[in-house]
Amino acid sequence: MKEIKKVVLAYSGGLDTSIIIPWLKENYNNCEVIAVSADVGQGTELDGLEEKALKTGASKLYIEDLKKEFVEDYIFPTLKAGAVYERDYLLGTSFARPLIAKRLVEIAKAEGADAICHGCTGKGNDQVRFELAIKAFAPDMQIIAPWRIWSIKSREEEIEYAEKHNIPLKINRETNYSKDKNLWHLSHEGLDLEDPANEPQYNNPGFLEIGKSPEQAPDKPTYITISFEKGVPVAVDGEKLDGVTMIEKLNKIGGENGVGLADIVENRLVGMKSRGVYENPAGSILYRAHEVLETLTLDRDTMHYKEQVALRYAELVYFGQWFTPLREALAAFVDKTQERVTGDVKLKLYKGNIINAGTTSPYSLYSEAFATFDEDDVYDQKDSAGFINLFGLPIKVKAILDTEREAKA
Repeated sequence: MKEIKKVVLAYSGGLDTSIIIPWLKENYNNCEVIAVSADVGQGTELDGLEEKALKTGASKLYIEDLKKEFVEDYIFPTLKAGAVYERDYLLGTSFARPLIAKRLVEIAKAEGADAICHGCTGKGNDQVRFELAIKAFAPDMQIIAPWRIWSIKSREEEIEYAEKHNIPLKINRETNYSKDKNLWHLSHEGLDLEDPANEPQYNNPGFLEIGKSPEQAPDKPTYITISFEKGVPVAVDGEKLDGVTMIEKLNKIGGENGVGLADIVENRLVGMKSRGVYENPAGSILYRAHEVLETLTLDRDTMHYKEQVALRYAELVYFGQWFTPLREALAAFVDKTQERVTGDVKLKLYKGNIINAGTTSPYSLYSEAFATFDEDDVYDQKDSAGFINLFGLPIKVKAILDTEREAKA
C-alpha cells in the first residue's frame, strides 16, 4: 500500500472531523491534511471554519460553494422523481453526500493526495454514500475511515479526545445531538431520540432551528402559489426565483407555519433501524405541490408506473448509488414524464398542515364536461355496462368453473 503523505479530509468542523485532523497526523507520520468543506447551505456552521481547521493541524481549507449544483443536479431531479424513502424521508443527507464526494475527488486529484478521509461512522449510511461516489471517480484512491479503525467507541470519548487536544467544540455533553444541516433539511439524532418511545421536544427552545412547532405556529393560515415548468419549481407567488433562493424562501415561510417536521424510524442500508427527527419545510411544500400538479397532468398508467419508479429511485439515492447506470436511466424516464408537468399549485399552510387550495395547468387532463355530476352530452353511461362485463370476465369465468367443480366433487 502506498505511503500516505497527503490526505484530503471531508471537513465539517463538527465533532467527528474536528478530532480527525490531529488523529490523522498522529497515526500517519504527521501527514499533510487538506480540509475540504462543502457549502451546501448549512449557513453559519461555516463561520470560523478556516481558523479552526488550521489551528487543529490542517495545512489549508477549501470551502466549496456547491449550493447551485446541489439544487439543480441533485435536489430537483429527485423531486421530479417524487422519490421519498420509506414514506417520509426526503433524502436530505443522502443526495448531498455524492456531490460532496465528487468534489473531494476533484480536489484530491488536483492536490496530488494519497488518500481521502471521511468522518462517517461504521454503523451509518454515509460511509457507503461517500465511498461509492469516490470509487466512481477515483477507483484506486485509498480511503481512510477512522471510525472503523480507531480506538474511540462513542461520542463521549470523542469529546474527551477533543478536550485533551484543546479542540474547541460548539456542543457540550448535555446537548450533544448529532445533526446534519444543509439547504434542504436539518436532521437530529441521538440522546433522548434514540428511544422511539420519547416524544421529540419540539417546543423546547433551541431544538428546532429552521422552523417552529405546529403549536407555536400562527393561528392564521398562509397561502402560497408554486409555479412549475416541466416538473421544476420556478416561481413562488408569481416571482421567478433561482432554486437556492426559492428553497431558502420556502424554508422561512414553511418553518414559520410549523410544516415539514418528520419523526422517522428508518431502515439503514447496513441493516439496523435508526430514529431521527427531520426539519424539511421547503422540501415538504415542494413535494406536495409537485404531487398535486402531477394528479392533473399525468395519465393514470404513467402516474401509477412512476410511483413504482419513485420507490426504486429513493432506494438508489438512500443507498448511495447516485452515480450508477440504473439511477441515470430512471432519471431519463422521469424527465420524459415531466414534459407537461407545468402549472400553478396554490397551497394553504396552517399549523403544520399543507392543504391543497387550487391547481391549474395548460396541460390539464381533467375535463369538467366528462367528470360532472350534472347532465352532460359527452358521456353515455350505458357504455359502462359492456366495459364492466369485459373487465369482470376473468372473475365471472373463475366463479362459474369453481361452481362446476364443486358440484362434481
